[in-house]
Amino acid sequence: MRRWLTPYLKKDLGEKIVLLCGPRQVGKTTLGQALFKNYDYFNFDSGEDRKLLFQKKWNRKADLVIFDELHKMKKWKSWLKGIYDTEKRPPALLVTGSARLDTYKKGGDSLAGRHFTFRLHPFTVKELKGQISPNECLRRLLKVGGFPEPFLKNSETEARRWQRGHLDVILREDLLDLERIRDIKSIEILIDLLRSRVGSPVSYSSLAGDLQVSVHTVKKWLSVLENLYVIFPVRTYHKNIARSILKDTKYYFFDSAQVEGDLGRRLENVVACALLAELQGMEDTAGSKTSLHFLRDKEKREIDFLTVVDGRPTAMVEVKWDDQEISKNFKGFLKQLGSLPSYQVVHELKRPLSTPHVSLVGAAEFLANLDLR
Repeated sequence: MRRWLTPYLKKDLGEKIVLLCGPRQVGKTTLGQALFKNYDYFNFDSGEDRKLLFQKKWNRKADLVIFDELHKMKKWKSWLKGIYDTEKRPPALLVTGSARLDTYKKGGDSLAGRHFTFRLHPFTVKELKGQISPNECLRRLLKVGGFPEPFLKNSETEARRWQRGHLDVILREDLLDLERIRDIKSIEILIDLLRSRVGSPVSYSSLAGDLQVSVHTVKKWLSVLENLYVIFPVRTYHKNIARSILKDTKYYFFDSAQVEGDLGRRLENVVACALLAELQGMEDTAGSKTSLHFLRDKEKREIDFLTVVDGRPTAMVEVKWDDQEISKNFKGFLKQLGSLPSYQVVHELKRPLSTPHVSLVGAAEFLANLDLR
């Protein structure tokens, strides 16, 4: 499958170092190796590759050199900065990692002014438009998630086997590298608890009680899972909205197939992933400042998602499985936010319709044509 980041990566690799991060097994290495035919590849997890890297032995005539998991090297930023400053170019340098590279403070010198950063997400309906039909793509996302291997195999059994191994590597390798956390079993239980709470604000005290740890520890573990691209938070938007609850947070999974419960909850996770991918894509390619929120007031009126670009709300999105009536909750928030594109996204839509302010739209169509500018 063609990845939408390809032309942006090629362009920026001609100018600076490119850092490409994202969830483990989301396709970063495959994408990097597809950019140029003449490339050299090193994985810091490989003992043989580590030796060559320390000796700085790679093909200087290659068009591209890929350093995978380089952030596990002590003072990797200083090491990379030295190469960039002394050797110049070519070859182009691509650094990939399965965690947020800015969380690793092992490097002394900053790479400021020497790199561009991109985040690669699991497949979305929009990314695969023209390669697979939107309806089929959404069906697979709901069934097996958007990570390339289970998505392409399109088998629920194989997806479950892949998920088990995928999470095991994250918790027993990446987690131990990022943080000195030994209570792996409690982290696994936390993930299980979150699977059934997608779409609902979490109670840190409730999670702490279930896990028999402090609220501080729960918040730390959630932050680590964010840094490892297992989950991502969506928080309430409170600017100029009367009586909003400021501290509520919902958590969604990068792998929608991890979500437990009815299909409506999994659909909400698929939409959350698509919105986040679109917003972060705007940040990485255009320099916009974006954020993803939900709306809720003390009367418990709620809209699932609000997208914000450069400080300006750009869209409200409510997700339903088969509700054919436009939610009344839009009215109050439109009054507070002013007129902005608003959508009720429905999987089992019988007939599209719209009011002057809100559109009732099918889920596959909405996701295929997503535009949050």
